[in-house]
Amino acid sequence: MDTAISKAAPISDMPCAAASRFPLRAREEKRLLYVLSLIQFTNLVDFLIMMPLGPRLTEAFRITPAQFGVAVSTYTFSAGFFGLVAAWFMDRFDRKHALLCLYGGFGMGTLACGLAPTFNFLLAARFLTGGFGGVSFAVILAIIGDAIPPQRRGAAMGTLYSSFSVASIAGVPAGLFLANHLGWHAAFLLLAASSALIIAMAASVLPTMREHMAAVKKAPWTDMKVILSRANNWRAFATTAFMTMAGFMIIPHLSPFLVSNVGVTNEQLPLLYLVGGAVTFFFMRFIGRAADRLGLLRVFTTVSIAVVFPILIISHLRTVPVWVALIIFTSFMVLTSGRFIPGMAMVTNSVESRYRGGFMSLNSALQQFAYGLASLVAGSIIVSGADGHLEHYDIAGYIGVGCVAASILLARKLKAA
Repeated sequence: MDTAISKAAPISDMPCAAASRFPLRAREEKRLLYVLSLIQFTNLVDFLIMMPLGPRLTEAFRITPAQFGVAVSTYTFSAGFFGLVAAWFMDRFDRKHALLCLYGGFGMGTLACGLAPTFNFLLAARFLTGGFGGVSFAVILAIIGDAIPPQRRGAAMGTLYSSFSVASIAGVPAGLFLANHLGWHAAFLLLAASSALIIAMAASVLPTMREHMAAVKKAPWTDMKVILSRANNWRAFATTAFMTMAGFMIIPHLSPFLVSNVGVTNEQLPLLYLVGGAVTFFFMRFIGRAADRLGLLRVFTTVSIAVVFPILIISHLRTVPVWVALIIFTSFMVLTSGRFIPGMAMVTNSVESRYRGGFMSLNSALQQFAYGLASLVAGSIIVSGADGHLEHYDIAGYIGVGCVAASILLARKLKAA
């Protein structure tokens, strides 16, 4: 089977006539994507809110930048660990039931974050939330891979990843507003309440998805052996990891850096996320359609090269007017997020449906480990100076650029399943 895969056409050149293995009517497809995007929206807000809350959490718990990096990476390492476990069994369950169970656990973990009285309790709650949230994203990607035909998969990924923009437009600014007026706990409590409403909606909208279970082998390790034996799968894993690390060398400490080094105030941070998210939301759908029309690899390469410039600029930034910081911040958001639309479409296309749940769980696990690794590396490099400024942020930027280059080289060698 490896030989057949190695001779397959590059994913960017894959024909668009393939039929969906799970055909849906247009209205059903839109509802499916809407609910999946809502689930991912709350998942992302829970994950992203930690970064802009950095200054407040650091003050509330009296922790160092390195400890804050641990708080961020706890979520990602937990998601990675549970993703490795789930990879062995995910294709043995109805995708709908798997997602509902995982999302319910995510909501409970978020509630625990909002009730955290100490830093150690918060770490434990982030571990719980990360375990459920990370695996649920893998199931979401598997559902899209099974239900959406290849010729519309780029646009579908654009819709899904637009939830990142909506999280930045509405979720993160709202969370910061609540933190500024009611304390940092309020953001997590509101998010937990929202998750309870969304899970009820998902239970009525998501279709039963068991077609992939017909080809599941009797022993879990049989499927896992196939997944791990293919060189193309490892190229997909590495592509995802380097895509992730490129941005996460910058993102965890971006808000503290903007406040301490660039002169942006805590009250101005919501404005940056609001405008940056709005512009990103517009471009996500544009990039998704362009990827379907022009080719996944071509669009991925173009956007990846373009993101190098804002990475280098933002990691060397000094005190500037807020409008300058806004332009640079927005450019970084658009291009960093935009890479994942064609990139994850290529990764999803690289595996057959019968292995997709386990593959995406494993891929998500490695992605979460990449998040955590990048966060820990950046946290060990970046230090707080005597004047309160963060130092060595430029070194983190150079490492991020190297990860961008590696992701481009790996993506060019990916093959279609």
